[in-house]
Amino acid sequence: MARLTFLCAAVALLLVAGGAIPPPEEAARMARFVLHNCDWGALATLSVQEGLRGRPFANIFSLSDGRPGPFSGSGVPYLYLTDMEISVKDLEINSNASLTVSLAQTTYCKKHRYDPQNPLCAHIIFCGSIVKVNDSEAVVAKKALFSRHPEMESWPKDHNWFFAKFNITNIWVLDYFGGLKIVKPEEYYSVKP
Repeated sequence: MARLTFLCAAVALLLVAGGAIPPPEEAARMARFVLHNCDWGALATLSVQEGLRGRPFANIFSLSDGRPGPFSGSGVPYLYLTDMEISVKDLEINSNASLTVSLAQTTYCKKHRYDPQNPLCAHIIFCGSIVKVNDSEAVVAKKALFSRHPEMESWPKDHNWFFAKFNITNIWVLDYFGGLKIVKPEEYYSVKP
């Protein structure tokens, strides 16, 4: 019976808006797949704001690891930031952060009637730090972000926008029953979504 349940769940996981979803035993591919199919994530920082100092603070940010489409993602979460943003003020003091992305933002989970908290509605938690990219990587980041978020090109220039990336040090994958899976960054970057 357990085998049949596993097979049914695996079959249900086969399709998502962006293509075939990786099987649960391929956690590194799942992490790449989920990031590539997500346009935004929840970034958690340690707040420096009065009244919240030292407490976790989560905020939504648009992101991209590359142009839409299968096999076009780099695995690097790029962001377009301004020093005027409250979370960026936190990052100026402590660049450490976590980033959570979930298939709940795609049609996949709704189609299968998975609640966002259901492990079958896969989500990935990245830990690491936010770093500004150099000029050559800024070209890559710009293409990745503006291909998915064209509105960004018209954002006010006087806000001093800059390109940054999430420098991944730890990865946790929740895509099936039985708890989190730990993926090493080297493994994550060595697979295609």
